[in-house]
Amino acid sequence: MLAALPRPFWIVVIALVSFAWFSALELRKLQHPDEGRYAEIAREMAVTGDFVTPRLNGILYFEKPPLQYWITAASFLAFETDQWTARLAPALAGFLAILAIGFTAGRIAGRPAGWLAGLALSGCVWHVGMSHFLTLDSLLSFLLSTALCAFLLANRDRLPAGRVRAWMLAAWTALALATLTKGLIAAVIPAASLVLYSLFTRDTGPWRRLHPATGVPLYLAIIAPWFVLVSLRNPGFAEFFFVHEHFGRFLTTEHKRPGAWWYFLPLFAVGVMPWITLAPMTWRAGWRAPAEANGFRWRVFCLVWAGFVFVFFSLSGSKLPSYILPMFPALMLVLGAALVQMPIRTIAALAAPLAFAAVALFVAAVLGYDRLVPRYADARTPLALFEAYAPWAKLGTGVLAIAAILGWAALRSGGEQGRGLGIAALSVGTLLGFQVLFVGHDVFRATRSGYDILRLAQDALGAPLDPTLPFYQVHSYDQTVPFYLDRTTTIVAFRDEFAMGLDREPDRAIAEESRWVDEWTALPQGYALIPKSDHAKLVARGVPMRTLAQDARRVLVGRR
Repeated sequence: MLAALPRPFWIVVIALVSFAWFSALELRKLQHPDEGRYAEIAREMAVTGDFVTPRLNGILYFEKPPLQYWITAASFLAFETDQWTARLAPALAGFLAILAIGFTAGRIAGRPAGWLAGLALSGCVWHVGMSHFLTLDSLLSFLLSTALCAFLLANRDRLPAGRVRAWMLAAWTALALATLTKGLIAAVIPAASLVLYSLFTRDTGPWRRLHPATGVPLYLAIIAPWFVLVSLRNPGFAEFFFVHEHFGRFLTTEHKRPGAWWYFLPLFAVGVMPWITLAPMTWRAGWRAPAEANGFRWRVFCLVWAGFVFVFFSLSGSKLPSYILPMFPALMLVLGAALVQMPIRTIAALAAPLAFAAVALFVAAVLGYDRLVPRYADARTPLALFEAYAPWAKLGTGVLAIAAILGWAALRSGGEQGRGLGIAALSVGTLLGFQVLFVGHDVFRATRSGYDILRLAQDALGAPLDPTLPFYQVHSYDQTVPFYLDRTTTIVAFRDEFAMGLDREPDRAIAEESRWVDEWTALPQGYALIPKSDHAKLVARGVPMRTLAQDARRVLVGRR
């Protein structure tokens, strides 16, 4: 069907997606908090050689399992310690998810569906965004998607028993690695999806193809060594990790990330772009699609998977935008198969509102950006930063508008060639446009990264900060500072996410400001990063310090 498009076209599409996907990893400095946190934990693993006990700024940190830390530490050791190697794990995971979804759709719904499903995911905004921002969610989503894909491939009709077993063991392996990425949620999502699928469809066939007798031991063999080792070395780990970080996070608001029941609705609407008008139109038909000869309904399973992710995290007492990421690959599987069957005129009609909205967004950026942004500027995020972002906002929305128009025009031209050209234009253009917006966002790093204030301090000194001198973070903690210093710091009168680690190792920090003032005053030289309001109070008290650099939020001082 899509063979109407020549092979060189697909080679160009693959090259464009690959270039756009990986070329910008180095172009943005790491931002507080997530990017700095996960880069620093991996950096400390690489430096210390301790790959069992995660530490952040030298302090015990048990909130997440270590798989991504291991991968990132390996990238640091293999290449260099830099922001591109820090972001390599989520970026590579996102790219591999595209390949997995495309391969699986091609096997269960035909090669054209594979191409379109892969294209759809490569341009899906939430998938693009989370793959280029350093969190654990992209790797989790890839591994869960791999487990989903292996499960779907294992449930194809008339598949030899040996291949069913092989695909299911691949699914168990992916689930184990996902558990080592972010914990028990990796088992909850597929297990609940299978139960709900069976309740909705009365199809119990997948249960007979699970191979738990070999799958469960394989799963445990992969996850158990680290959990056992870290528990033996760190008494109290199990209680904190399983009770506090899992049940406490879901059932309570103690993590201070609450949200209304509709929290994820607008995030999903943005995240599924540019398929917001197309994807929902495929769900009803996907739910009603006939079962395979063996009774399995893969589209229904994907919709149940996505629906469970959305509802589960909507009910959680802790909400973050990245939590719903695992639903998008499943939805793109359904979309890819539907785009092959959907009349080209219908696709064009559904793409028309998107083209109109993209053009309207570009016009608004050109005509209204300079008028609107002063409302959002304040002392912490000065107007100058918004003004610096203006060219990027206009260029990025311009690329999105061009992509939407070209995609719609190609779809309107009709034919299978128009189908492929239109979907490719929407997908690749969205990827390119949002990469422009992401790269431009680096102008805000002055308020979200420690890179610039450290560089300004070095310029003031005329030399790098002395690595032998103590560096304090007073009443605050910038996650990116240790990474860019290439060493840990001493936090002062600050606990937050360090509370568990400091309860076990209180000597890793200074608990009271007064104690720090005495230590600081006795030093011949040292450095401290202090919020502006606290700095003013310390100056008023006569605490000796010399300002080396400052930004809108904090002051970096030297002892002399």
